[in-house]
Amino acid sequence: MAKHNQIGKSGEEYAMEYLIARGYVIRDINWKNGKLELDIVAYKDRTLIIVEVKTRSSEQFEHPEDAVDNRKIRHIIDATDAYIQKYDLPFEVRFDIISVIRKENEYKIEHIPDAFYPPLQ
Repeated sequence: MAKHNQIGKSGEEYAMEYLIARGYVIRDINWKNGKLELDIVAYKDRTLIIVEVKTRSSEQFEHPEDAVDNRKIRHIIDATDAYIQKYDLPFEVRFDIISVIRKENEYKIEHIPDAFYPPLQ
């Protein structure tokens, strides 16, 4: 596995542990449907929470959350729609970003609830 893939996987694992420690129930990790993918699908307080995890080994070039651009948001919205339809879920939905900076074996995490809203069509 390439180093950047290992960093991303470890960031997702750390984000999942972070969420569980704060009372979130993890429904899915790396859920896929064709080309659509969701990093973490969680549930808390009668809300389905879609979490996009961005992990970097430094903040030198950009903050990890800055990588979630409009194109990525559209992709997440499409994947969320497919997920909700597949499981026929009646929940409110919230979109969060978890930014993880990994330096050696230390992690700095920032959780951004309601990081974005679905754009109007």
